[in-house]
Amino acid sequence: MATEVLMPKWGLSMKEGKVSRWFKAEEDPVSAGEPLFEVETSKITNTVESPGDGILFQILVPAGMTVPVQTVVALLVAPGETLERREVMTVSADDATAQMADTPLEKAADGEKKFVRATPIARRLAKEKDIDLSRVPGTGPGGRITEEDVHRFGEAAPEGPDVSPKALKLAQEAGIDLAAIEGSGPGGRIIKVDILRAMHPAGGQPGGPASPAQPREDTVVVRAGDTIPFTGMRQLIADNMMASLHNSAQLTVFVELDVTELAAFRERVCARYRHDETVRVSLNDIIALAVCRALREYPVMNSWLVDDEIVVHDHVHLGMAVALPDGLIVPNVKNAHRKGLLRLASEIRDLATKARRGGLTMDDIQGGTFTVSNVSMLGVDGFTLILNPPETAILGVGRTVEKPAVRRGEICARTMMTLSLTFDHRVVDGAPAMRFLRSLADLLEDPVMILA
Repeated sequence: MATEVLMPKWGLSMKEGKVSRWFKAEEDPVSAGEPLFEVETSKITNTVESPGDGILFQILVPAGMTVPVQTVVALLVAPGETLERREVMTVSADDATAQMADTPLEKAADGEKKFVRATPIARRLAKEKDIDLSRVPGTGPGGRITEEDVHRFGEAAPEGPDVSPKALKLAQEAGIDLAAIEGSGPGGRIIKVDILRAMHPAGGQPGGPASPAQPREDTVVVRAGDTIPFTGMRQLIADNMMASLHNSAQLTVFVELDVTELAAFRERVCARYRHDETVRVSLNDIIALAVCRALREYPVMNSWLVDDEIVVHDHVHLGMAVALPDGLIVPNVKNAHRKGLLRLASEIRDLATKARRGGLTMDDIQGGTFTVSNVSMLGVDGFTLILNPPETAILGVGRTVEKPAVRRGEICARTMMTLSLTFDHRVVDGAPAMRFLRSLADLLEDPVMILA
């Protein structure tokens, strides 16, 4: 009996998924648990495994198409089994441009995108070998590019340094000699960042104007005059943010607090474990612990609005926003309310590392009940946030700064911080939300009370 492979549903908010690529071609044997295809959602890109053993009889949803969850995307059959082929999903004329925006379109030498006819296996092979399909002569029916065409083109490629297509294009535009570039990619491959470094060496070229400072690892290099494609994670984030703003009544409140004692508390913790390299505690970690304690007093802030019900959780899956070079992602620490400071700090650090290395799983990012976003490293005091649906609230953490303040009738220097809280006014009124924020501020101003 044939097995239907479905577009999975990951989390309550997932309505559709995009098949970004297939790891197998039709007639390939597959085993249960083997990676079958890749799905891109509004939150993450992840691999879908085969639900069973058999032969990939037919792919019904080609790479590049977006379909609703639970849609049948492929059929598996047992070896030797025959089955009537079904109609393959295609896009309408109105949606053709959007649905063909990724895999079937290749950039020609002049920068314009054009459709390239190629078999699925040829397309996959070209992606593995990083070959620009628009440069490959096709010998199949109607000029379609076959697997043999890709192999032939790869073998006939001219000798020279191993360089990615994007790096090659940038080097040609900038007149960079690739022979003088040392590649930092896998196997010494020259990648785009190597060309950018050559274009803007640190400290500037002798006798010339100083070059711009090297970008941070979490910053995308953008040059004046660039045209940036509004696709991928950037477009997904935009869609999510607009949906969040349009579908909820968001209000932001602020509080300034004295965190002098909090900073001193952190110093004492760091001093206590100064000989243990595995222990690292930041102010953000202590704030995360305090949030869990405050949510215990105000549980409605730790809720979801799902359809016509407010789901108040008995656990805290604490989301910690992590900036990536091309966007933002929010993994969450499961059952953060049950963890002490050191374990919480360790898990927050591990999640951030996984996020920056692209190692997050769907379990890491789904199920969050409350989110913390810290921008203190950017030198910002306070900011308004956008909710992470279906959560009710999100906390913003600003920088710490020395300010003159009145304490016990005297003016003295104190360490101050601004917290901002955005909440869904449909779920909670202003007064309880503000009391939650004030309660959190009280805990941070007297950190010993966090342990009470």
